Amino acid sequence: MEERIEHLTNWLRTKTEEAGADGLLVGISGGIDSAVVSYLIKRAFPENSLGVILPINKGVEDQTDALAVVEGAELNYVGIELTDAYQTTYDTIKNQLNEKGDWNNEKSQLGGANLQARLRMSTLYAVGNNYNYLVVGTDNAAEDYTGYFTKYGDGGVDLVPLINLRKEEVKEMAEALNVPDSIVHKKPSAELWEGQTDEEELGMSYDTIDAYLRGEKIDPEDEKNLKELHKKTEHKRQVPAGPERF
Repeated sequence: MEERIEHLTNWLRTKTEEAGADGLLVGISGGIDSAVVSYLIKRAFPENSLGVILPINKGVEDQTDALAVVEGAELNYVGIELTDAYQTTYDTIKNQLNEKGDWNNEKSQLGGANLQARLRMSTLYAVGNNYNYLVVGTDNAAEDYTGYFTKYGDGGVDLVPLINLRKEEVKEMAEALNVPDSIVHKKPSAELWEGQTDEEELGMSYDTIDAYLRGEKIDPEDEKNLKELHKKTEHKRQVPAGPERF
């Protein structure tokens, strides 16, 4: 695992140098994936790495897990509360669509969650521009295969060092990096809304997805659902589609 960590650390340095950037930043949620990336970018650029904590409907001081990550990694960080920016944008959209009679309340929860993710992405790039840092993503192999990320939200990044790691491997790497136990054993959640969990949204456990990615046999219904998820979310893993040249 130490060799894999060193491989990813060197890769991050190489890609940053190729881009002519001065360092790296990551949005820290308090989950295991962003924690591992935080420790990796600190290793890659001890003096030029940054964690960005972006709470919505909460204060920066309330992000205890995220703060534990930056403390454990000894990572420089900035906290930017986006509640007002999000609420203003969301209310403006809702009011305008209401006036047209087109507001779909059934889709509002997911739409709001995706708006939050895209607002955070825009903020990360604004901060990155200030420092000339690249934005590092946190998606792992299970999330990539299932499309469990917001297009142009948490999927809108420059580098994805964990993209080839199953969830179990991310956990192993977290333990090797000495990520706090409270983060390592935390129930995975994108925190799309209160009480939301990844596995509930996906309809299966990460253990099941990891087993499938290892090439093992899983429940036929789970396999069918996984393949359907993968096919349905193919557009998320591609650059915007364009027609063939006429």
